[in-house]
Amino acid sequence: MSQFDPAFLRGLTRPRLARSGAGGPARRDVLRLMGAAGAGLALSACGVKGQGGKEKVSRSDVEKYWAGKAKSGRLNWANWPGYMQDDRETIKAFEKETGVKVTYKEVIQEMGPWFGKIQAPLAAGQSIGFDLMVMTNGIQLEQCRQLGYLAPLDLSKLPNFQANAGPSFKNPSYDPGNAFTIPYESGVTGIAYNTKYVKDEITSIAQLFDPKYKGKVGMMGDSQELGNFGMFLLGIDPEKSTKADWEKAAAKLREQRDKGIVRKYYSQDYVDAVSKGDVWMTMAWSGDVYSLTSPDVKFVVPREGGTIWTDNLCIPKTAENPVDALTLMNWLYVPENNAPLTEFINYMPPIPATQKLIAQKAEQAGGDDKRDLTRLSTSPLIFPSQADLARLRHYRRLTQAEETEYQKIFEPISKGS
Repeated sequence: MSQFDPAFLRGLTRPRLARSGAGGPARRDVLRLMGAAGAGLALSACGVKGQGGKEKVSRSDVEKYWAGKAKSGRLNWANWPGYMQDDRETIKAFEKETGVKVTYKEVIQEMGPWFGKIQAPLAAGQSIGFDLMVMTNGIQLEQCRQLGYLAPLDLSKLPNFQANAGPSFKNPSYDPGNAFTIPYESGVTGIAYNTKYVKDEITSIAQLFDPKYKGKVGMMGDSQELGNFGMFLLGIDPEKSTKADWEKAAAKLREQRDKGIVRKYYSQDYVDAVSKGDVWMTMAWSGDVYSLTSPDVKFVVPREGGTIWTDNLCIPKTAENPVDALTLMNWLYVPENNAPLTEFINYMPPIPATQKLIAQKAEQAGGDDKRDLTRLSTSPLIFPSQADLARLRHYRRLTQAEETEYQKIFEPISKGS
């Protein structure tokens, strides 16, 4: 844990948060190194084995879990800061329509510490005090799956998800068949470049390796983000990658570094660097580019591929009010219910139909509201094209042993060793 660098946070802070004084890196954690270490330490320190997860969930598993469970009229929801309107508009609408009282708390700051907090009670079969939580695809979510900490979802009780979720958000590699999770919001890792300095159209990861941009390229310091781009360059699908693939990608990334092409390996601070021209192009998160960079900065999903990460709704297996949690999950997949949330968060929603609703609202609005809603509804950062979506891949699912090997291969690159 001593190697944890707190700078490795995906900030993606919306302008309205920054203006209200709540800016700075929050709500996104992509440091899987910390996650793997944290998970391993928690398990070994507690000396408690998991309840036994399943790679595949049968209908009988689902029926057994949900048998005898009924709506209670209350719900405790754990989420990240900035993932709900300040006035809780969406929660109020849900409460009015369903009669379920929601206690909402922004208690998740990073995935590693959150897993460390919930692991012991879940391993002991005890309540964590929440019926619904939002977890990012990555090592901690995989640990929860493998250890049997999550309730298997009854998809027959999620008809709105079945009807309205985009194809790219169903049956993800990190949760086949959506056995335990459905998406809340998503974002993309691609390339941002400053058009004041880069006159070529940037379409390829190979351009991040072009010597003509020596000293003007930014790469991410996070090992999984960095590794994914190295694999994309070589035509390797990270989700299906092997140790041999990791070593090939690492060799290309070291070559890029040793030739002096990379100015710096960034975390959140690449936003200022690319806006000011300290770097001319960089790996970037879509939400940062939409909300925080200068108008001169463009974002693209490179033709070789980009990474899609997803924050997921899931129910702890020990939830006291799981039926109410399932009710909220289904309710959020009504496009009319989701659109106001998308307007506030400015992330990629898993429901394509929200785009049309926001566009219609823009037509009826005026002034700044019309401008902001039009920008949102037409932005490929919020609503990627089908061509862009087809090029997106998730992070490789890693066991703890694989995580150790992965980090040994990629972490030294950004550390200069």
